[in-house]
Amino acid sequence: MSSSKTSSTILPPATLGMLGGGQLGRFFVAAAHEMGYKVWVLDPDPHSPAGLIADRHLVAAYEDYAALDELGGGCAAVTTEFENVPAGTLDYLSKFIPVHPAASAVAVCQNRIAEKSFLADNGLPHGPFAVIRSEDDVRHADAGLFPAVLKVARFGYDGKGQARVASHDEAVAAFQHFKGEPCVLEKMLTLDCEVSVVLARDETGTMRCFAAGENRHRNGILDVTIAPAQTSAGLRDEARRIAERIAEKLGYVGTLGVEFFVCGGELVVNEMAPRPHNSGHHTIDACDASQYEQQVRALCGLPLATPRQHSVAVMVNLLGELWYADGKGHGAYHEPDWAVLHAVPGLRLHLYGKHHARPGRKMGHFVVTGEDADEVLQRALQARAAIGIRDE
Repeated sequence: MSSSKTSSTILPPATLGMLGGGQLGRFFVAAAHEMGYKVWVLDPDPHSPAGLIADRHLVAAYEDYAALDELGGGCAAVTTEFENVPAGTLDYLSKFIPVHPAASAVAVCQNRIAEKSFLADNGLPHGPFAVIRSEDDVRHADAGLFPAVLKVARFGYDGKGQARVASHDEAVAAFQHFKGEPCVLEKMLTLDCEVSVVLARDETGTMRCFAAGENRHRNGILDVTIAPAQTSAGLRDEARRIAERIAEKLGYVGTLGVEFFVCGGELVVNEMAPRPHNSGHHTIDACDASQYEQQVRALCGLPLATPRQHSVAVMVNLLGELWYADGKGHGAYHEPDWAVLHAVPGLRLHLYGKHHARPGRKMGHFVVTGEDADEVLQRALQARAAIGIRDE
C-alpha cells in the first residue's frame, strides 16, 4: 500500500471500502453504486448481505493484515458498518488511506465504560452508573443504583449481554454469568419513551441531522420507529443539539446514531452508534437523501445533503421468527407471505438477503409513508399484525 493518506474529494468511479457485510453495509453499497462508486466489502461471512452485491467481497477476518493490505491498496477510502470492527484495524488502515469514522471515535462507542465516561467527562446528560471490573466493585456499588441493568462493556447489542438486577446479590450472580467481563451497572430509569437522532458530520465540522425518531422495542430489539417522533418539537430540537455536541466532541466524520431515553420530559443519552442506525432506515423512503448517502458523502469529502423529510414514516423490523410456523422461532420453516405487505398502500419492503433466518435476527424491514401521522402509524401497525408479528 502507498503511505499517503492525504484527504481530498473522492469522485466516481473510485472504489470505496466497507468493513462489515451486514444490512447497513448493503444499503451503503447500494447508495454508493447509485452515486457511481464501486465498493469492496471485507467480511468473514461468505454469505454476507453486503458482500453479495459488492463489486468485490474479501472473505477474511477483520484482523487479517494481508486482506487489509489488499483493501487499502484497492480502495480510495474506508468506512465501517458496525461498531465492533477492532479499532486497531481502523487505525492500521488510516496510516495509508482515509478512514472515517476514526479509530478513536469508534473506540469510545464500542466500549460502554469508555462511552459512559465520555458522556460524564463532557457534561452530557446520562443516567447514574458504576464501572464494574470485579465482584468487589459490585458489592460496593451505590445501593441507590438498584434496580439496575448490568451490561457487558463490549460486544453487547439488541439486549444481549445485559441482565436486570434488583440487588447486589443479583448483580454479583449476573457478573459471574458474564464470566467477569468488565461491565457498567446502570440505574434502571422510568421512561416516557425512547428517541434517536441520526446525523452526518464532515471533515469541516458541517453537520446535517435527520429529525428525531421515536423507537419502540420488543424483547430488547428495535421493533418500530416513528419519524418524526411523536414528542414536542422542543424535545426533538434538544435531542439534535445534544447529538451535535457528541459528534463535535468525538471529532466524528461520517454517519452517527445517538439513542436517548426520555425520562420525566428530560433527555438522557443511552448510547452512540458510530455508523448508520437501524432507526434511520426510513430515510431511504421518506427523505431527499438517506443516512447511507450521507455516509458516502462524508467519506468522500462531498458536500452533505440537506436531508429534508418529505413524508411521515413508520419503520417496522422483520425478525427471523417470522420464518417459522408459530411466529416465535419454532415449527416448520417457510417464507412469509410478502404479498400481504405489498398490498398495503404506501408500504415499501426491504429484505436483506440473509442466508438463513433465526429468532431475533434482523432479516428485513418495511416502511410506510404518508402525510397524516396517525393514519400512517395505523397502517404500519395493521401491516405488522397481518404479516404475523405477535406481541407477547
